[in-house]
Amino acid sequence: MLHAAELALRGRAGAAPNPCVGAVLARGGQIVAEGWHAQYGGPHAEVNCLADAAAKGVDPAGCTLYVTLEPCNHHGKTPPCTQAVIKAGIKRVVVGCADPNPDVSGGGIAALRAAGVEVLTGVEEALCRDLIDEFVLWKTTARPHSILKMASTIDGKIAARGGRPQPVSGPESMKDVHRLRAQVQAVIVGGNTFYGDNPQLTCRLDAAELPHGFQQPYAVVVTGKLPKAYSTFNILRQRPEQVVFWTTEYSAKTPLADELRERGTHIWGLPELPTGLRSGEGQGEGLGFAAAFERLRGELGCHRTLCEGGGHLALSLARQNLVDEFVLYMAPRVLGDAEGKSLFAGDAVQSMDQALQFRLAHAASCGEDLKLTYKPRRA
Repeated sequence: MLHAAELALRGRAGAAPNPCVGAVLARGGQIVAEGWHAQYGGPHAEVNCLADAAAKGVDPAGCTLYVTLEPCNHHGKTPPCTQAVIKAGIKRVVVGCADPNPDVSGGGIAALRAAGVEVLTGVEEALCRDLIDEFVLWKTTARPHSILKMASTIDGKIAARGGRPQPVSGPESMKDVHRLRAQVQAVIVGGNTFYGDNPQLTCRLDAAELPHGFQQPYAVVVTGKLPKAYSTFNILRQRPEQVVFWTTEYSAKTPLADELRERGTHIWGLPELPTGLRSGEGQGEGLGFAAAFERLRGELGCHRTLCEGGGHLALSLARQNLVDEFVLYMAPRVLGDAEGKSLFAGDAVQSMDQALQFRLAHAASCGEDLKLTYKPRRA
């Protein structure tokens, strides 16, 4: 099941808005075939796994099927996977977690059991549920799955006190960030990053590493200060129609905003939060972002976003419950400066009871760095 979960993540970029699912066939304790849901509208993980078995000359009838999510038992863009499993003669299926969709939950398991298939459920259930948490989000809300990515030293600093753009993590982590960018439809940064770093906010992997039908993500900039329409910033020179500025309602009504719109750039005025609810007072981090995220999905088709903002923007999103996944690349360095830029910044809190709660979902090495993936600890 652990290997099936790794396979599921290979389809993360292409499967949306379907869930990530992986499947393996095992016989005698050895994996003999594997598959995952690679592309929305394409074959599901179980069908791809059976195709892999056929290509390898493996008879699935003598195997156990391990699948991270309950096989579907309804006609959608593809036929029910339960029919394929039953037709293949598989007599034992191990399921990571049940389908959370109340309209179909339990239907696949029941159909398999009715056909005489032994079904075991709940194996690595927490891990398999994490694989589909974005699918659940898409089914229950109107917004995209929001990933926050940051890189820090061991003592939690993302930059020295001068704030100059310097790499914190190693080259392996930097490449891994581009893998993340390949999975999202929008990359979000704050105004300080935009004005100070002049980023491209593109995925720069080799073509062979990109998912089928890949398109560069939208570049979203959070700032109360709009640039000139024909300035030299990379994203405005190279792809102005793929740029979205989240700014104040006042700035969105200025002649400068209209000039940017004439170039095809999106200018969205966001409401400002009451003073007591703000986490940052920098380049627009005191804005309310919930409706803007919904617009990204509803108007621009973004199912997954990646925020690469600084400490103020990171805290603002977290305080507004708009961080569904926090990916931290921790470099083996210690800055040792209390005035260095912190991972999260902007609040004045008096007690640890006020801390935001996260749980560790995954940990792995990434070159010399440590890649930690957190999920919010919600009810």
